[in-house]
Amino acid sequence: MLGGIGVATHSSAFLAGLGIAAVAFLLPTWGVTVRRLHDTGRSGWWILIHLIRLIPTFGAIILLVICSEDGKTG
Repeated sequence: MLGGIGVATHSSAFLAGLGIAAVAFLLPTWGVTVRRLHDTGRSGWWILIHLIRLIPTFGAIILLVICSEDGKTG
């Protein structure tokens, strides 16, 4: 019985660590993506297009195509 409690405690700590790592990687990724969107002449709010879930990964594909375009000069 006590082994089950210990496993649950370790699982919670592991999940908390994963959450912290996700935030640690997600915030700089968003920053770089917003900077790239600004380079293409778009607002940083375009990053929210990945929230479109009409078709799975549809918004992410659109964001990838937008970020792959050439940057604006100047």
